[in-house]
Amino acid sequence: QVQLVESGGGLVQPGGSLRLSCEASGRIFNINAMGWYRQAPGKQRELVARISSGSTSYADSVTGRFTISRDISKNTMDLQMNVLKPEDTAVYYCNLVSSFVNYWGQGIQVTVSS
Repeated sequence: QVQLVESGGGLVQPGGSLRLSCEASGRIFNINAMGWYRQAPGKQRELVARISSGSTSYADSVTGRFTISRDISKNTMDLQMNVLKPEDTAVYYCNLVSSFVNYWGQGIQVTVSS
């Protein structure tokens, strides 16, 4: 099994920054991709950023503000979030695709409010 644990969420003012981290453990083979998703109240879960085979992709709403990175040796993944907006408020989920099976973290709250 694969376990994913997120950290780094919290409350931040608009314009501020946060860095989310995800640590993967367990039987991890053939990682196809890792990414961050988020779900705001009353909305569907959406892809925020994804990294696969060294290539990254971002939702239009976060391009230029968020940066995804991964440390293969440590099985960790980070999401640096800058210039945060109230609309970034959501529960953020770490995702790992291993041998084409999806694994999810428990989610971590990010709240952007003054």
